[in-house]
Amino acid sequence: MKAGRPLETASSTARLTNSVVCGASGGIGQPLSLLLKASPLIDELALFDVVGTPGVTADLSHISSVAKVTGFLKEDDGLRKALTGADVVVIPAGVPRKPGMTRDDLFNINAGIVRDLITGVAETCPKAFILVISNPVNSTVPIAAEVMKKAGVFDPKRLFGVTTLDVVRAETFVQEITGEKDPSKTLIPVIGGHSGETIVPLFSMAKPAVDIPADKLGPLVKRVQFGGDEVVQAKGGAGSATLSMAYAGYRFTRSVIKAVKGEKGIIEPSYVYLPGIEGGDAIAKEAGVDFFSVPIELGPSGAESAQNVLSSVSSEEKQLLEVCKRDLKGSIDKGVGFVTTSPGAK
Repeated sequence: MKAGRPLETASSTARLTNSVVCGASGGIGQPLSLLLKASPLIDELALFDVVGTPGVTADLSHISSVAKVTGFLKEDDGLRKALTGADVVVIPAGVPRKPGMTRDDLFNINAGIVRDLITGVAETCPKAFILVISNPVNSTVPIAAEVMKKAGVFDPKRLFGVTTLDVVRAETFVQEITGEKDPSKTLIPVIGGHSGETIVPLFSMAKPAVDIPADKLGPLVKRVQFGGDEVVQAKGGAGSATLSMAYAGYRFTRSVIKAVKGEKGIIEPSYVYLPGIEGGDAIAKEAGVDFFSVPIELGPSGAESAQNVLSSVSSEEKQLLEVCKRDLKGSIDKGVGFVTTSPGAK
């Protein structure tokens, strides 16, 4: 990952300014839309949701920043209108986690929501970069890929599962051990998936290197893997990790836009379809799954290349990866199967 994250400025090297947030009125969607509205990288910001977008749009439109905000509801062909001309589509839509709810519990509701939104993307803006936040990401990204495949417009380089919150948590939680003033200065790749034990933080590859006492490593890994539960419990069941996820979603969106505009050296972990990305075939073969999160070099076409870090992991991390790969396969199969067998599949 690129050391240091410079202040963002608008670039004239390439145009990529029309962004859409699908699920803009929700707990993640509202703060995410705020962050995107404040970014000088975006000229037009379209907000879509089934409720609430007129109010969110009016509120954000009073902010003195570059982006022009428009809002759309499902009625009157709102999804198509929101997606028309989109360069980037960010999808935080769906129901949030509740106490005792796993990401798999979210599947039956969120799977259909993501399928329908991606169908709209396939029909209206098939060349847009698609950033999926909706959980369970381990399944919703395969759903998105299958929908795009069935429509004949799938480009693996343009589909991303946003796992940046796992990276943000790893950076933040390790700070309590290292004492680094700015957590984002410690770059830690997180690979695998985006749920519980499928999340594998590679503290052995931290840059700069971190010295984590043996008795603290296990609890640190678990905290990164199950950080979402910590927030759900702290909110007393009244919400999930919305603000931190909005920040993570914004950070990844910003990285994609900067890379497409021509900035070099931007590397961010993301959950992608490996066989369609340079370097991905070898990783997919080693991991035993086609969808997997690894450090991705971003560029004008999206995912320019996947970095194979599997051979460099520590012995402890190898054990974590075995559990990850076992659990991940079932989630991927579930997502693919949903599109091919569900009554709503097109």
